[in-house]
Amino acid sequence: MTRILIVEDDIDIRGMLARGLEAEGFSVGMAGCVDDALTSARDEVPGAVVLDINLPDGSGHDVCRSLREGGYPGPILFLSARDEIRDRAEGLALGADDYIVKPFVFDELVARLRTHLLRRQSADEPVSRISAGKLVLDLDTRQVSCGEANARLTPREAELLAMLMESVNRPVSRGDIFDKLWASQGGLSLNVVDVYIGYLRSKMADFVRFGGPVLVTVRGRGFMLDLRGPDYRH
Repeated sequence: MTRILIVEDDIDIRGMLARGLEAEGFSVGMAGCVDDALTSARDEVPGAVVLDINLPDGSGHDVCRSLREGGYPGPILFLSARDEIRDRAEGLALGADDYIVKPFVFDELVARLRTHLLRRQSADEPVSRISAGKLVLDLDTRQVSCGEANARLTPREAELLAMLMESVNRPVSRGDIFDKLWASQGGLSLNVVDVYIGYLRSKMADFVRFGGPVLVTVRGRGFMLDLRGPDYRH
């Protein structure tokens, strides 16, 4: 069972994260300050770290820097109310894998966390299943499921869905999708992306009833799997 270290001084947020991650099948360690975080990481190396910036005895930047300088190899995700570009840039420059702004959607945090954990797996342990919230894709069988709903995808549909799941709640441009999946074939136009997006939407139509993400078009930016609910949708 993968252990996640939560470094957060807000007791309510820390408790909510702990309960949610445990329900998702993780074990959890918790710290409310820099010293406790570094001690906890030293005593039992976590699989990943979810890290606030504002801490009572310093900064989450100090934790990230110390962990990376000490050779910590796992994913580090900043979770902070600071939403300026310079804050994100500083966190990523220190070696963090991701930066999520508060207030946040828990399902998005879990999806990004799982994605980074999967990317860190060794090459001799190939990934066969990926998830985004309640959506699960088996890359071997190309079966996608959400609750009691499921669908079988073609190889290209599965590749497209996997690409969108890796960027959940973030748009992927039509051009990027085309370049990765179809550009090498020649003789095709960008319209092929729209055609396959339509195929996926049709096969995933029932998933929303079971809390699954919605495949939405973001005007001028591309397509994305949206886990955030109707109040956020474009």
